Amino acid sequence: MYRRFFLAAGFLSAAGLAVAQSAYPTRPITMIVPFPPGGLADIVGRPMAEAMTRNLGQPVVVDNKGGAGGGIGMAQVAKSAPDGYTILMALSSYSVLPEADAILGRPQMYSYASLRPIARVTADPTVLAVRADAPWKTVKDFVEDARKRPGAINFGSSGNYGTMHVPMEILKQVANVRMTHIPYTGAGPAVVALLSGQVDAVASGPATVLQHVKAGKLRVLAHWGTTRLDALPDVPSLKQAGYNAEYAQWSGVFVPAGTPEPVVQRLRAAVRAAANDPKVKEAILAAGSPVLYEDTPDFEKYVQSDVHRMRDVVKKIGKVE
Repeated sequence: MYRRFFLAAGFLSAAGLAVAQSAYPTRPITMIVPFPPGGLADIVGRPMAEAMTRNLGQPVVVDNKGGAGGGIGMAQVAKSAPDGYTILMALSSYSVLPEADAILGRPQMYSYASLRPIARVTADPTVLAVRADAPWKTVKDFVEDARKRPGAINFGSSGNYGTMHVPMEILKQVANVRMTHIPYTGAGPAVVALLSGQVDAVASGPATVLQHVKAGKLRVLAHWGTTRLDALPDVPSLKQAGYNAEYAQWSGVFVPAGTPEPVVQRLRAAVRAAANDPKVKEAILAAGSPVLYEDTPDFEKYVQSDVHRMRDVVKKIGKVE
């Protein structure tokens, strides 16, 4: 009798869990963007959140949690309950920060295993932007000046080892030059610093600077990609200019590890639908970043490869306090 009771109770409990998961979501979802407003993660995250809201039937609310090159926001999601109500719009700094923590000898803000990839939304080559009134007309001018004046040229970033810092370190290595790094809390503040003359250059996703290029306030000298950019067809790659530097800034959705599979699949379908929504594509493209969607299996492989590649890059950069 007792055995039948416990079996029945277990069945009802499992059935209740299944019903709860199939009903997901029943309340608002928070999308953590681990950078301040104005950067790529925010530019991508907001239209994606709006489209996911329509698909899921519950509000997907963007919450900007900047700092530590994205590490503070990513750590918050990694430590959140794995129930699908806290999700992450990450950038490629995801692949860098745990390795940077190891080099600095500090506790990891999060581990790669603590966050599960859902889908990639964009993948853009980073661009090298300076003010329109800067003396450098080409990337060769920029590099030669940096060579003549070691450390005199400074560049802003979203934080140590972040997506704006790493590509500049790669360029410094291949061009054998010294420049001064000035970290900010995100891409938006770094671009504001460039516009106001506090820094001389930034390495940024096209979406963050394109509006200022069109307005005649900034000039793009080169990019870290392999082919010409549709939004900037006259801008050469660094490789074309003779510098063997390559870097892509991607954005993608993650959830805490351990999130139930039915919830993961529901979110996966919502992200897929949002990435294919014409309004989302139009909004992100207008900012200068075409949607390059990659579903879960391929994105998981992409992230693994990026983590492996960035590990070597960070080791070459070494300790940055």
